[in-house]
Amino acid sequence: MADSAPPAYDDVVSSEQPGSFSSSVPATQVELHVSCRNIADMDVFSKSDPMVVMYTQGMGSKEWREFGRTEHIMNTLNPDFVKTFTIHYFFEEMQKLRFEVYDIDKNSAKLSDHDFIGAVECTLGSIVGEFGGRLQKPLVNPKVKKPGTIIVTAEELSDCKDVVTLQFKGQKLDKKDFFGKSDPFLVFYRCNEDNSYTAVHRTEVIKNTLNPTWKAFTIHARALCNGDYDRSIRVECYDWDRDGGHDLIGIFSSTINELNGTPGLTFEAINPKKQAKKKGYKNSGMIMLMQCKLEQQPSFLDYIRGGTQISFTVAIDFTASNGDPRNASSLHYINPYEQNQYVKALTAVGRICQDYDTDKLFPAFGFGARLPPTWKISHEFPLNGNLQNPMCEGIDGVLSAYYHSIQQVQLYGPTNFAPIINQIARIASAAQRQKPGEEYFVLLMLTDGIISDMAQTKEAIVNAASLPISIIIVGVGAAEFDAMEELDGDTVRLSSRGRSAERDIVQFVPFRDFQTRGILAPDLLSKEVLAEVPDQLLSYMKKNTIKPKPPQPISVDNITPIMPHSANQDAPYSANQNASYPVNPSAPPFPDNQSIPYPANQGAPYPTS
Repeated sequence: MADSAPPAYDDVVSSEQPGSFSSSVPATQVELHVSCRNIADMDVFSKSDPMVVMYTQGMGSKEWREFGRTEHIMNTLNPDFVKTFTIHYFFEEMQKLRFEVYDIDKNSAKLSDHDFIGAVECTLGSIVGEFGGRLQKPLVNPKVKKPGTIIVTAEELSDCKDVVTLQFKGQKLDKKDFFGKSDPFLVFYRCNEDNSYTAVHRTEVIKNTLNPTWKAFTIHARALCNGDYDRSIRVECYDWDRDGGHDLIGIFSSTINELNGTPGLTFEAINPKKQAKKKGYKNSGMIMLMQCKLEQQPSFLDYIRGGTQISFTVAIDFTASNGDPRNASSLHYINPYEQNQYVKALTAVGRICQDYDTDKLFPAFGFGARLPPTWKISHEFPLNGNLQNPMCEGIDGVLSAYYHSIQQVQLYGPTNFAPIINQIARIASAAQRQKPGEEYFVLLMLTDGIISDMAQTKEAIVNAASLPISIIIVGVGAAEFDAMEELDGDTVRLSSRGRSAERDIVQFVPFRDFQTRGILAPDLLSKEVLAEVPDQLLSYMKKNTIKPKPPQPISVDNITPIMPHSANQDAPYSANQNASYPVNPSAPPFPDNQSIPYPANQGAPYPTS
C-alpha cells in the first residue's frame, strides 16, 4: 500500500509491457512494479515529475540496453508507477538490471533533456529472492545529496488471458476544494502475496464535481488480481491537487467475483481519519459500479493460429550519405569476407519474420537512388527491377536482389521515408477493406541517418496508425538518430498537424547497440526490433473489434500445393498473392544483368543526402 497520497494522473496507464507474448519461452514471467520514496526535488517552483527507465544487460556483455520506461507522474516525491515491466526470469542466469530515475522537464524522449535523479543496479534474482519479492535500495547519484529510495516488487504472472472492463460513478462525494467542489479520480491497487498493495490503474481526473462519472477502462485480470478472482482489490478516491498533495476522499474494497456477479453494486467511500474522529460518521460519498465485463483477451498466437498472415516488406536506404559502395568505408560496401551492416540487420530480422509469412515472398524496395538508364531519382524502386512484381523469394531472394541493385544504381538522395510508407499504407488499406484481420503488414526500413521529409513522414505514420501496419526502423552507421527517436512514440505519442497517432506503430533501434567489437548479437537485435509487433497487432485488432478465427484443422483437402516462384518473373503481380504493389511509374526498372560503370558525374563531388 502506498505510504503517501498517489501522484497526479498521467495519461499513460497501461500495465502491459511490449514484448510480453513469448509464451513459448520455457521460463517464468514476472511483472516488476516500481515505486520511489522521498526522491530529490529537482524543480524550483514545484515538485519533481519522476519517470523510471529500466535497462538490462546481455549475457557476456557490459553494455546496458533500455528495456522500457514507466509513465511520468507530475508533482510528487513519492510516485507509485502504474506501467510495469514484464520480463522472463531464468533461475540459472544472472540477469542484471539497472533502474534510472529522471525528473521530466519537457516533452522529449531524449533522457539528456531531463534531470537525472539517481540510479540503482541489481539482479532480477535479488528482487525475486527478497521476502515478498520486494527490493528496496537507495538511489545513487554523486551530484545529488539525497536522491531517495527505489522500491521494486516482483510477482510471477499467471497464464490468465482474461481482461476486465470496469466503469464507476461517484455520488455526493466530500467537498475538498475551498473555492470549488472536488476534482475526483480513482486509484486501483492489487493485493500482493505479502498483503501489501501495488497501484495498477488510475482513472482520469474529473474537475469540479461531487458526482463524477469516470470513463470505462479495460485492464488485464492478471494485473488487477493476478488471475485470482477472490483476491482483494482496493480502490481509493482522491481529490486532485495541482501541487501533487491529493486529498483522500474515501476507500473501498472488492473482488472481481463480487464485481462481476452483482450488477449495480454500490460502495461506501470511507475516510479512516474522519471515521476515527467524527462521531456519527457514515461515509464520504458513494461509489457505484456501472459496468463490469469479464472476457478472454486473445493473444498474438491466437491470431496467428487463426490464419492472420504477417506480410513483411523491406525498404533499404540507397542515399549517397552511405558512401560510395566502391570504397571500403561505405556502409554498402560488399566485402567478400564480411557482411555489411545492411545485410546483417536484414538477415537477423528477416529470418524471424519469414516464419510467419506463408508464401515466403517479400516485396523489397530501395529509396534515394538514381536508376539507369535515365538516372531519375526514385524513392520506391523494386530491388529486383521488376515494376509489376517486386516480390523476392525469402530473405535469400531479398539479399540477392540487394546485391544486384547496389551494382546497378547510383546512390543519391534525399532521404525520403514518406513515399514508401504511403505505398504500404495504400496496400494495407485495401487489405483492411477486403479481408479485415487476415493480413498484418510489417515494414522494415534500414537507413543510415537524417530524414529529409520529416513533416511528411510524421503525417504518413499518423495516417498509417489506423491501419494493420507496424514500422520497424533500424539505423545503421554512426550517425545521430534523434529524428528516429521522435518517430518511435514509446514515450511521446507521435502527432502531425494537431492529430495524434491512434496507435504507436514505430519501433526504432540503432544497429550499433547490438555490436560488441564489430561482432553482431543477431538474436538480441531481432528480439529488440520485433518486440513491439505482437502488442501493435493486438492493439489494432482490439481497436477494430476483430476476433481471431478458430485454428483450421489440417487435412489433405485444405493443403495448398507449394508451387515454384521466380523472383524476376515478367508476369504481372498475381491476385492470389498477398497484395498488389503499385510502384511509382516514374521509377524505371534498371536493366537486368547489365554491367554499368558506377557514374561519377564526370568528376563532380560524390552527392550527399
